[in-house]
Amino acid sequence: MEPFPHRYTVTASGKETNSHITVAASGLPDITTNAPSEFGGPGDQWSPESLFMAAVADCFILTFRAIAQGSRVQWNQIQCQATGTLDRIDREPKFTEIQLHVTVTPQGDISTERVQRILEKAEDSCLITNSLSATVSMTSDIQFA
Repeated sequence: MEPFPHRYTVTASGKETNSHITVAASGLPDITTNAPSEFGGPGDQWSPESLFMAAVADCFILTFRAIAQGSRVQWNQIQCQATGTLDRIDREPKFTEIQLHVTVTPQGDISTERVQRILEKAEDSCLITNSLSATVSMTSDIQFA
């Protein structure tokens, strides 16, 4: 791992004659986005709001993976569903609450309590949610194969 601080640069560009926005970063494929249906967009493309929730869910799983590896805990599959509530606070729209629902299938002889501790540590350590003012809560479903 490289020493902190890390910097990430993304460029978004659009045209007046087209509602699509192109999001680009060096070395990555471009993503086309649009406003969600709640804001008058078509609702059939990634939006800033859906990308935001994707970042939360993705970060949670990457954090879980790192913690599980460091704890020598093996697992077969994990899924994180992130649901964000966007509301107006003092006339400004902001995400006020994020609910994570995590389903994980551990591998080997491990207790439910140990898996739950790793999930909770991942929730506490996720850099995306740690950067937010929204309240984050998690429910989990630990399924043994």
